[in-house]
This record gives sequence, C-alpha cells and structure tokens, in this order.
Amino acid sequence: MEDVREVRVDTPWGDPSAPVAIGSVGERPVAFLPRHGQKHQFPSHRVNYRANVWAMKEVGVRRLFGPCAAGSLQPHVKPGEFVICDQLVDRTSGRPSTFYDGPETTHVSFADPYCPTMRDALIAKGHELGIPLHVQGTVVVVEGPRFSTRAESHLYAIQGWEVINMTQSPEAVLARELEICYSNISLITDYDVGVAGKIEAVSQEEVIRVFQDNLGRLRDLLLAVVPELPEERDCPCATALATARFEA
Repeated sequence: MEDVREVRVDTPWGDPSAPVAIGSVGERPVAFLPRHGQKHQFPSHRVNYRANVWAMKEVGVRRLFGPCAAGSLQPHVKPGEFVICDQLVDRTSGRPSTFYDGPETTHVSFADPYCPTMRDALIAKGHELGIPLHVQGTVVVVEGPRFSTRAESHLYAIQGWEVINMTQSPEAVLARELEICYSNISLITDYDVGVAGKIEAVSQEEVIRVFQDNLGRLRDLLLAVVPELPEERDCPCATALATARFEA
C-alpha cells in the first residue's frame, strides 16, 4: 500500500479498534483496519465489530476483505492452505450483531454470506499465484477466546464443516447490513482437536507461527486481486437493503 495516511473515525458505536490506514494499490484507493487493534489487544469477543465496519463505510469502503486465522475441521484441509469460504455458521453469543435495533425493522438476506464477485476473483488469482486453496467451505464461528473442547470440535467436524474461527461473525453480516461486499480468506493454521487422528491440543504459539508464515502469500493475493475487481458492483450485496425494510 502506497501513500499511507491514518484517519481517526468517530462512529455511533464507539471507537474502532484502531485508526483507519488509507493508501492506494495501483490506481485503487484502499483502507486497512486491524480488527484486533494495532497491538492485538482486543480478543475476538471484545472487538467492536460495529464500530470497525461503520468506520470502513465512513471512509468510502465498498468491498471488504476479512482474512482470518482459522483451524481445520477436516483432514483434507491442511495447515498452510487457504479456504475461500462460501458459508458460515454462527455459534457466538452476546455479541452485538446488527445496526438495526429499531424502530425501523430491517431483515437483510444472508443466505449466501460472502460476495460472489470477490470470491471468484480470489479463487482465480489464488490459482494463478499457485496458492494452495479450497474454493469453498463452511466456517463455524465460536465465541472464544478459549479453543474448543474435543467434544465440541468433533461435533463441528461431523457436520461436515471445514473451518473454525472466532471473528467472522458478526463482521460479515454487519458488512451486508451496510451494503458492503465482504469476502473471507481463512488461513489454516492448525487442525482442531476434533479432527480424526488429532491428538495434540491447539496451541496459540503454533497458530501464530503458521499464520506468520502465510502473511506473505496473503499479501501477494490481496495485491493481485484488488486491481482486478470491477468498478461497478452488480452483486446482491450492493442492494441488500432494497427489500430488507418492513413497511408498516
């Protein structure tokens, strides 16, 4: 990212996790906001997701990439690989998960939580760059900050879900509520404890090590994808509020 400057954004929901860094990739203006804060001081259950997404909307963001460290729930999804998820299961509790608490009742469609245009671009560029990735997958989002018990992890695995993470909800649905396109990139750091044949428990040290090893490939992927996204948006995300409001 070039010509970077920081912008502090006030939101109705309090402070975002950090100032928004604004710069450019080629001819495209881009913004970056670390969801966990500049020093990773906000654990997943304490991230102010509403303030973060609102801040990105305020600075003009129309498409939002949500990379995340994630665990694998299936033997064929290996540490070091990427998953471009197409589905989400929310198992969090107590997180503010909407901008619309009334009096105007708003129900956005969330059947397909990730932007198809962004997913297609990520998959195409990922293959072009030779990045080992899975073109679809379901992420189950847990509350954290603890990791799963073996029983919980086994339950998620036998559902056939591929990925486990702590931040995709409510981030993805909040983006949809503001008509921002959103796509996930799951960086697989470990096998979760419920995967068949897995004995060792998940450790934070191993998660961080594998995540750091993959940051270069993530950067290459994002720098390649951003210039390729079409200027106009014809995906459902762009008009999510058109039929979401209840008319009395």
